[in-house]
Amino acid sequence: MNENVRNFCIIAHVDHGKSTLADRMLQLTHTVADRDMTDQILDTMDLEREKGVTIKASAVRMNYDAADGQSYEFNLIDTPGHVDFNYEVSRALEACEGALLVVDATQGIEAQTLANLYLALEANLVIIPVINKIDLVSAQPDVVAEDIHNLLGTPEDQIIRISAKTGLNVDQVLEAIVAQVPSPKGRDDQPLEALIFDSHYDSYKGVVAYVRVFNGTIKADDNLLMMSTKARTTPVEIGVFAPTMKPIKSLNAGDVGYIATGLKTVSECRVGDTVTYAVNGVVKPLPGYKQAKPMVFAGVYPTEGEDYPDLRDALEKLQLNDASLTFEPETSEALNFGFRCGFLGLFHMEIIQERLEREYDMDVVFTAPSVEYRVQMVTGEEIVIASPAQLPDEALISEILEPWMDLTIFTPTEYYGVVMDLVRRKRGVFVEQEYPSLNRVQIHFEIPLSELIVDFFDQLKSGTRGYASMDYQFKEYRKEDLVKLEILVNGEPVDALTAIVHKQDAYHKGQALVSRLKELIPRQLFVVPIQAYSMGRVISRANVKALRKDVLAKCYGGDITRKKKLLEKQKKGKRRMKMVGSVEIPQEAFMAILRLDQS
Repeated sequence: MNENVRNFCIIAHVDHGKSTLADRMLQLTHTVADRDMTDQILDTMDLEREKGVTIKASAVRMNYDAADGQSYEFNLIDTPGHVDFNYEVSRALEACEGALLVVDATQGIEAQTLANLYLALEANLVIIPVINKIDLVSAQPDVVAEDIHNLLGTPEDQIIRISAKTGLNVDQVLEAIVAQVPSPKGRDDQPLEALIFDSHYDSYKGVVAYVRVFNGTIKADDNLLMMSTKARTTPVEIGVFAPTMKPIKSLNAGDVGYIATGLKTVSECRVGDTVTYAVNGVVKPLPGYKQAKPMVFAGVYPTEGEDYPDLRDALEKLQLNDASLTFEPETSEALNFGFRCGFLGLFHMEIIQERLEREYDMDVVFTAPSVEYRVQMVTGEEIVIASPAQLPDEALISEILEPWMDLTIFTPTEYYGVVMDLVRRKRGVFVEQEYPSLNRVQIHFEIPLSELIVDFFDQLKSGTRGYASMDYQFKEYRKEDLVKLEILVNGEPVDALTAIVHKQDAYHKGQALVSRLKELIPRQLFVVPIQAYSMGRVISRANVKALRKDVLAKCYGGDITRKKKLLEKQKKGKRRMKMVGSVEIPQEAFMAILRLDQS
C-alpha cells in the first residue's frame, strides 16, 4: 500500500508563491470543492494572508489519479516561510521524502530559498525545482533556470515552469511528484516510531500533534509516550487532514496525520519529539530533537495597569499554541507591572504583538528588544541576563559574553558596497563570499545578535531597494567590551530605556538618545534634565525647558525690585515642584532606541 504514498513539502522564500501552489494542487486533486476555495487556504490566520508568509505549518492529504492510471495518496506538509521558524522547517523536512523548490521567476534565488534548500539536502530529500510566476511581464524564467542549473545541476529543460495563480503546468508538478519522490519506507509490524512536526491547541481535544509515522501503527486505544517530555496519553482521536481534520481508525507506517492527545499544554508535546508505545516502544528517539530557544527578549506592559491579569491570560493562551514563546513577570518603575517575553526572533515578536492587539484586543507597550547575555562575575559564577536593567555593577563583573550569529546575505552585485557598509557599521565581521550566478553575490558574515535585532533588516531592504535577502543562525557566545547605558529623567533612572552597548558606541548612542528624548518628552512646569549615564559618569545631558506662567503680566511700571520679588517667588515654587513632580514618559520614547540610526 505504501507504494502509492508520496510525502513532500514545498520550500520557498517569503512570497514566492508557495501557498498559491498548494491551493492549485488542492483544486486539481478535488480535495477542496471549488465553492469552498479561498486564496491561501492552508494559511488560516488573517496575519498570514496579509503578510504573505506562512507562520504555522500545516498538512493536507490529497488523492491524485495519475496519468499511469493509478491513484496516489499525496501528503503535503506546508512549512513556515521565515528565518525565525528555521527549526520547525527542519522538522517538517524530516517528515518528507521529497521537496518542491519554488523560485519566483521575477526575483530569482534568495537567501531563505538557499537556507531551506540546504536543510532539505541535509535531510536527503529529492529536490524538484519549480519556477513560478512565469505569467508576469517582468519574469525571467531562462535566467532563473540557469541559476538553478548552476546550483543543483538539474538540466534546464527539466525544470518545470508554472504559474500557480493561473494553474498553468501545475499538472506537470503533480506528475513529477509521482515519478521522482520515493514512496516511504517503514513497516507496520515494527514498534511505533512517529515524528511530531507541529502541534496546535484545541479547547475540546487538548493538544493536537501533527505526526509522520515512520514505523508501526497508531490506533485510537493505544497508550502512547512522548519520549523527551515523558508525557503519556491515550489519544482522544486520530485522523488525517483533508484539509480539515477527518477522524480515521488507524495511522500506518508512512502516513501523515494527527493525534488529538488530550494533553493540556503544547510544552508536553514538543515539535521534533518522537511518539512511541508506552509499553514495548522504541528505545531511541528519532535524531534532531532540540528545544526551541528564545533569542530575542522584550518587556510587554499593559498601557492600563488594571489590564495586567488580561495580558497574562492572553499570553497563556498564545503559549498553548506556541511553545517557543516564554514569559515571566517583571516590574518597571516607568511602566509598572508587565512581563519579560522571549521570542525566536524579531518577526516572531511582531506576530505576537499583532495577535495580542487583534485577537485579544490588548493595548500593550513593547520595550526595545534585547538579547540574552552571559555575565562572568569576579567571584567565578556565571549569570544569564535577558534585560539590560539586570546587569550588575561594573566592579563585580569580570567579562560579558554576547551571542554572535552566522549571517548570510544574498544580493545583486550592484549593492555589494551598501551591504558591506551596513554590516561594518553594525560591528559585523566579513568571512567569505560566493557568486552563485553572474550578477548575484552571497556574502557570509559574523555579527552580534544585538545589532541584528534592532532595525538591521529594514535598513538592508531600504539600502538595496528590497532586492537583498538574509538568513541567520546562532554561532556562539563571545567576550565583548560592553557597558550599561542608563537614561536618567529628572534624576531618576528609567529602567525600560536602559541598554547594553559596546564601549566605543556608548558616547554617541547616549548623545543621540538624549537628543531624541528631548524632542519626545513633553514640557512640564519645571525644567526636566535628561542624562545619559555610563561607566560611572554622565556622558550627555539635555534640558527640556519649563513651561512658564507670565507672573510679570500684572506689573505695569513701578520699581524693578517688585518684579524681582515675583520672579524669585516663582523660582522657589518651581524648585519645590521639581522635587515632587513626576514626568510622564510617552510610548514613543521607549521605541526611540530602535530609531537611533535614522535620527
